[in-house]
Amino acid sequence: MRELDVSVEAAREAGAVIRSLYGTGIAVVEKGDRRDSPLTAADTRANEILAERIGAAFPADGWLSEESVDTAERFGKRRVWIVDPLDGTKEFVRQIPELAVAIGLVEDGVPIVGVTYNPIRDEMYAAARGAGATWNGRPVRVSDTRELRLARILASRSETKRGEWDRFRGAFEIDLCGSVAYKLARVGAGIGDATFTLTPKNEWDICASACVIECAGGRVTDLAGQPLKYNQTTPVFAGVVATNGVLHAQLLALLRQSD
Repeated sequence: MRELDVSVEAAREAGAVIRSLYGTGIAVVEKGDRRDSPLTAADTRANEILAERIGAAFPADGWLSEESVDTAERFGKRRVWIVDPLDGTKEFVRQIPELAVAIGLVEDGVPIVGVTYNPIRDEMYAAARGAGATWNGRPVRVSDTRELRLARILASRSETKRGEWDRFRGAFEIDLCGSVAYKLARVGAGIGDATFTLTPKNEWDICASACVIECAGGRVTDLAGQPLKYNQTTPVFAGVVATNGVLHAQLLALLRQSD
């Protein structure tokens, strides 16, 4: 599939730039629109590469990226690329190798291509609707864990630090991992059984790896258990639950009880 091939190549090119800047102590600034949201040259240069490569290959498609100015043009497009050129900027700055280039393509609001690439660990997660999912070129499936108490749930370091996961300790194994996109991709590869967030996340945090999970046999929904719809006017989800599918109802029930 050409869209998948272009995405993988673009992710590798952007990832090479990120890798070349990793650990160099490049300047960090705070984004003007959000507190506690760092921005580096790695973010902006990776975004330029993705916009150029994908835009040249598919000029008729829409575009939504964390590091590009959003416009209403995407609302009139059936196909929209939803991109985070560097998910895990905080990890990048702290030299924690848990970050990702995330490239998703949606058609009528549904992800059909997803590529999530960790350039520091050289891990490529890729998927296309109807063609399954791969991890470094090898086909992958979600895990087969069936009991929530035995599950390995990937958790945000910042969320656990704020105490948001304290109420879940003992209910399952908690494994800390940076970058939303990277956590989700690892669920798709069966490395983790599930992940969730009760705090708002942007579409570009979720889209690419949600495609990987769904193509690998898993499930991704909002906190009410409803499918996610992308390319919305406000591209933010109030919360997200992603699992191997088997655990989904159990995890949703636990989250409801913990409200």
